[in-house]
Amino acid sequence: MVIRLEWTGERIIPKLMKPMNGMLLEHIARYYFAIPYIKGRVLDIACGTGYGCHMVAKDRKREVHEIIGVDVDQETILYANREYNHQKVTYIQGDALDPELPEKLGLFDTILSFETIEHVQDDQLFMNNLYRMLKPGGRLILSSPFGRGRGMPTSEPFHVHQLTPKEFEELFTRFSSMEMYYQRGVTFEKPRDDVRYFIGVAVCTK
Repeated sequence: MVIRLEWTGERIIPKLMKPMNGMLLEHIARYYFAIPYIKGRVLDIACGTGYGCHMVAKDRKREVHEIIGVDVDQETILYANREYNHQKVTYIQGDALDPELPEKLGLFDTILSFETIEHVQDDQLFMNNLYRMLKPGGRLILSSPFGRGRGMPTSEPFHVHQLTPKEFEELFTRFSSMEMYYQRGVTFEKPRDDVRYFIGVAVCTK
């Protein structure tokens, strides 16, 4: 079977993009930002083409013993298996909003969720699934672009909605701790009053 994916502007396919493409660099930067936090059994929810799982498996080979990459699109999972295969990585087709997903996948020490929550209809169900799959003391690293708010239209054709910074922070109230960072290009920083930020990154401990 020959799998040919096309870059649509949302689906990141590094091998089809210019190395200095800004969106590609931003996505890769999120994985590099997360790498120091990653250990144990790892879930990358909406893993896409698998480049991030492969990066983590290579960089954290001593700290990670298994990585599960989940994506809703079967062709993308097949592509990931072909292009970004690694002995510690398993790619699985699955829906992030499936209420049975925690029973199917089990518990994780680390969960990654980059630029996913803006694509789902029910962000509360999505967060509940992630919380259920995270071990006590486990860590969640989640990013999202900011926008007009839950239920409000967005100019991005693939986004259901984009949360406000306040709505984004409210997603993590039941975690024992949460640190908020903001992404500008390939850099991450704590908030400054004189800067408007478009992407938030939360690092949470259950």
